[in-house]
Amino acid sequence: MTDPTPQQGGPTGGTVAGPPVRVGLVRRARWTLLDWLYAAVWQVRSLGPTTADDYLTGDRQAVVVIPGVYETWHFMRPLMNVLHDRGHPVHVLTDLRHNVRPVPVSAESVMAYLDEHDLQHVLVLAHSKGGLIGKYAMTRLDPHGRIDRMVSVSTPFAGSKYAVLAPVRHLRVFRAADPVLAGLARELDANARITSVYGVYDTLIPGGCELAGAKNVRLDVGGHFRILADRRTAVAVLQAADGD
Repeated sequence: MTDPTPQQGGPTGGTVAGPPVRVGLVRRARWTLLDWLYAAVWQVRSLGPTTADDYLTGDRQAVVVIPGVYETWHFMRPLMNVLHDRGHPVHVLTDLRHNVRPVPVSAESVMAYLDEHDLQHVLVLAHSKGGLIGKYAMTRLDPHGRIDRMVSVSTPFAGSKYAVLAPVRHLRVFRAADPVLAGLARELDANARITSVYGVYDTLIPGGCELAGAKNVRLDVGGHFRILADRRTAVAVLQAADGD
């Protein structure tokens, strides 16, 4: 992991990842190309034979996966594999499909799944929009404390400046001024239970994914999607799962 000297503190504790890292134009262009190639490959792989039931065995803390917009749960398989190999039963919500519904609606589906299966002390593993859904569930829909904590990868907690250019409504919700996003930003208490993992350059979230009061882990990785398969991300996720 990079950021060998993260600063302690912040508005509600947690860690601050440090000053922004300058990334050269050539490196950004290469990372952008690789990122979209990665996304295309995993769209195809989502048609493969692996099923959600393959991940349900294990006797450690239950993990619930929430992917990003336009993603199926298959995008998360690189991280699901390392958690399952460590002994965690990993649950996916197939009814999220490509995750284009509003954040509150999807969060209700997450909590309905936890209630239906009586899951307790759950670790949420989320990517991008999935982290917003997870935080909404934690702060608005979980009076019984079923969700213990969350590790999110490349989540736009502060929005993305590109969202104002989005041609469709379910992408414009990533504006910082969106009511749901702005409301989540004011929910500070849950941040101490969140680990936010992100790269030094994100093709879709140029402002980064640092979350005040959370444990912020910035990696020397570029891209919004390919970070999911990076070895350093797997290490960060396993550390979060172990409570480190």
